[in-house]
Amino acid sequence: MLAVNYSTIRNNLKRYCDQATENGETVIVTRKGEKNIVLLSLERYNQIMKAARNAEYLSMIDRGIEQLEAGKGQQHELIGADEYE
Repeated sequence: MLAVNYSTIRNNLKRYCDQATENGETVIVTRKGEKNIVLLSLERYNQIMKAARNAEYLSMIDRGIEQLEAGKGQQHELIGADEYE
């Protein structure tokens, strides 16, 4: 992980973009007032977003299991595909 101030990254943007995409580096761009940002490759961003979606989905499954264990489930008959034809 690199921390670079705004002026430095502005003057060397290509270099830091290459660091992020080619080396998998995370670049923190420091700015006044602690309004910092992070520069990372699209591949890494997509990995992070997928992990977040997976965590959210697993949390929903856990809540469903807790509800079933607490007796809050409902039983339904399955609908066959042939009933829609």
